[in-house]
Amino acid sequence: MEDVAREAGVSLVTVSRAINLPTKVAPRTLAEVRAAIERLGYVPNLTAGSLASNRSQIVAAVVPTISNLVFSETIDSLARTLADGGYQLLLGQSLYRPREELALVNAFLGRRVDGLFLTGCSQDAALIARLRRSNIPVVQTWDLPSGPEDGTLVDMAVGFSNAAAGRLAARHLLSRGRRALGFIGAEEQRSRQRLEGFREEAAAAGVPDVAAELIRPPVRVDQAAARLAQLLARRPDLDAVFCNNDLLAAGVLFECQRRGLAVPGQLAVIGFGDMSIAEAAFPKLTTVRVHRGEMGERAGQLLLARLANKDPGETRIDIGFELVERAST
Repeated sequence: MEDVAREAGVSLVTVSRAINLPTKVAPRTLAEVRAAIERLGYVPNLTAGSLASNRSQIVAAVVPTISNLVFSETIDSLARTLADGGYQLLLGQSLYRPREELALVNAFLGRRVDGLFLTGCSQDAALIARLRRSNIPVVQTWDLPSGPEDGTLVDMAVGFSNAAAGRLAARHLLSRGRRALGFIGAEEQRSRQRLEGFREEAAAAGVPDVAAELIRPPVRVDQAAARLAQLLARRPDLDAVFCNNDLLAAGVLFECQRRGLAVPGQLAVIGFGDMSIAEAAFPKLTTVRVHRGEMGERAGQLLLARLANKDPGETRIDIGFELVERAST
């Protein structure tokens, strides 16, 4: 900063103001300081600035994995919303491991992030207590606590009921006369919630036996074939499969084509997420649409409101979901 001040012929205070409070610097002086910064390649020390202002202008996000495209639209909308408010996004992946999520949160808190975006509402009690003590805005997504009094709610939430989404998938398949139902998904909390809702709805309709194949995450599309084979071995009469995401459902469609199984004639297939592959698949894939971009945008708006010391209004936002019926069912 001393070099910039000398180059521009101004004081250190003027350089500081030009960087942090440019509207309070005369236009000609501001131009001279910025030109000096450009010539010298000066980068302000943001860590020092955050210590002085108690703000880092950074929000951290934890997602299970960056390899699953289902999270990308949410993170993209979150990043855009935060950027409009003058904040940058720091991203980490937990790999579906609670210990890794805890390590990431500890690292982010240690780096004085201003807010946190978390995936899911299944954090353990110790982590929830720590987050509450941190006194920074926290928004949980891709799930919803049962209510504001739910102990899993850290601060704010934007999401939907995964169990209700599973019930919707079951109702659709049952309405099509399907009775031998199967499920393929990940061995993680939100997938289990969708399976639970799927089974509850089926049982209420007199279909108590839903065969399930759970895969240790991260889940890959090429795992769908083997899991479908195992379902068919257990239930030769299988006539419908609900997949925890559209990529798995696409893998099931590929395997059905390889085996000569007619979809939906012999086997109905429904996915989750309404990713672009659902519309491109053959046959086109019925799926449960989740408003992924809106989730990131609304989460970002809640964080920005709290960071600006404004009332965010509703702090538990259910963005819902909907069935998109296509040819596969």
